[in-house]
Amino acid sequence: METNIKDIVKEKYSEAALRVMNGGSSCCGGSRTCDSGADPITSRLYDEAQAGQIPEEALKASLGCGNPTALATLNPGETVLDLGSGGGIDVLLSARRVGPAGKAYGLDMTDEMLNLARENQKKAGIENVEFLKGEIEHIPLPDNSVDVIISNCVINLSADKDRVLREAFRVLKPGGRFAVSDVVTRGSVPPEIRKQVLLWVGCIAGALEENDYRSKLTAAGFDNVQIEATRIYNVEDARTFLSGQDIDVDTMAPQVDGKFLSAFVRASKPEGCCNPSCCS
Repeated sequence: METNIKDIVKEKYSEAALRVMNGGSSCCGGSRTCDSGADPITSRLYDEAQAGQIPEEALKASLGCGNPTALATLNPGETVLDLGSGGGIDVLLSARRVGPAGKAYGLDMTDEMLNLARENQKKAGIENVEFLKGEIEHIPLPDNSVDVIISNCVINLSADKDRVLREAFRVLKPGGRFAVSDVVTRGSVPPEIRKQVLLWVGCIAGALEENDYRSKLTAAGFDNVQIEATRIYNVEDARTFLSGQDIDVDTMAPQVDGKFLSAFVRASKPEGCCNPSCCS
């Protein structure tokens, strides 16, 4: 299942990047409309001030469920890593906040997204950015090299979230911060949703239950774990992201009313801790 999910996610995100390159827009989902104003997960995430700092194509390529750059504390001179950086919107916004003395890395496994992100970087004229090819389960950076990790609706796409969180912990410096937007659930979710592969691409089927997310972060070595809801999806939202998935929407949507939410997930690597074994 892991390989199947990874391949399908890669295919759908490649298609999304190509749509933007060809003048269209993207969305977080396999079959939902790509009208960013209609998608209940990806719409209305960035304000006009932020949108004005980046190329239009970076905004159109946004596949996120939140706005980690608005909620994370980023200081001048820091090094930031965006897991699953897509078209580069959060990397470019972060680079402006950490300033010329800082650095923002973007990590993505999709060539088309990396090409789009690098084009957006050129258009924005931002130099303190580097986009890396790789998987979030195998981050191509050294231990203790990053001050802040951000991510926007990407960790839920991984079939091995424990590995992702261990890797995030590894590359963070002692005292480093984990500050990501993600879709999480409250309570159990019907198995009919979990087994739909395209709902993994749509940021839904792979979402962790919020208490499970806390437990996995703690097991990876993190402390100061906090999960703050930023948007709770109602029954009409559920109808939108379940449509076209070979699911009885009328039956299923009421069962997931209020169970899915976008959240800002915070945690930190303890001071003086250089590897997971020192914190276990």
